[in-house]
Amino acid sequence: MLLPSLVLIGTFLVFPAIWVLYMGMTNETLTGIRAANPQFVGLQNFVRIFKDRFFYNALKISLLFVFGSAIVGQAGLGMTLSVITYRKSKKFRSFVQAVVILAWIIPEVVVAYLWVAFLDKDFGTLNNVLHWLGFEKINWFYDYPVLSIILFNTWRGTAFSMLLFSAALETIPPSYLEAADVMNVSPWRKFKDIILPNIKSYIFTDLILITLWTFNVFSPYLLTHGGPSFKTELLPIYIYRNAFRYFKIGYGSAISAVVLGINLALALVYLRLSGRGARK
Repeated sequence: MLLPSLVLIGTFLVFPAIWVLYMGMTNETLTGIRAANPQFVGLQNFVRIFKDRFFYNALKISLLFVFGSAIVGQAGLGMTLSVITYRKSKKFRSFVQAVVILAWIIPEVVVAYLWVAFLDKDFGTLNNVLHWLGFEKINWFYDYPVLSIILFNTWRGTAFSMLLFSAALETIPPSYLEAADVMNVSPWRKFKDIILPNIKSYIFTDLILITLWTFNVFSPYLLTHGGPSFKTELLPIYIYRNAFRYFKIGYGSAISAVVLGINLALALVYLRLSGRGARK
């Protein structure tokens, strides 16, 4: 019974990972002689990565982006919205969910255009509102580039966390919160002592998934192209620049293998924390 699953995992996960690792040990290029006849160079590409200041720049920005967008933004906002709509009328809950999900299902290119139109310095909606209120216009993509893509990706991806936490809240026995209501327990104590302990496993599941998704997201490229001055060059954009703009397929594959290792490390950290939480 496990054979079909193992075949699928091997075909779509294990083999591509091994192939990327192999490609990362070659000097293959997208065009030219090395495209037709690449040579095996061992660990040269990997040594070069850890000497490349642009790699550390992309890693730093990616970690900041993941923390701001996934952990604080998507998980935090998703939890807030799910708690606010919990125990409210079905119509109100459905309306809020529909509005948030809309940002999730719109094509990425359309979403990027909307945010460019929203944050543009001269003609953006936000700056026009600020100007109408008497404030100076802000060049968001130049003055606050990382914040801009964090807000963009948070708005884009909050729906998943909100839906997961909303489903998790439905698993809490109603009698727990009803008893807390009778005892006049504060909303914060309800959240801290009743809600959080009962949905802890869902929180770890959400954090694992959105961290990995956010770490590998490419859509901010549609807003900033990694600029200005590489200030929004996330690791996926760094890979794209080396592999498809500089035509260094081997080097881009090596970076991809390193990013895969970082993803595995993050997943293992979350799983370890999840195991500790379950034992407690």
